[in-house]
Amino acid sequence: MSSSSKVIHLATTVQKKGTINLDNLPLHAGDKVEIIIYETGSTLEVNYPLRGKPIQYHEPFRSIAEEDWEALQ
Repeated sequence: MSSSSKVIHLATTVQKKGTINLDNLPLHAGDKVEIIIYETGSTLEVNYPLRGKPIQYHEPFRSIAEEDWEALQ
């Protein structure tokens, strides 16, 4: 993907016969695209349960295991 690539995120429902309709896209005829489909509720969410969850660091600059460093003794 080049640095000028657009990312368009859409959510839709699969229609009869397994078709998906994408209307009114902000693209022009002849534009090349790559399509990746993720099923909502798929195993991706099960395998990575913390994906998208907030991260909080308590005392992020505190030394860890300082007593284990030989150079400091």
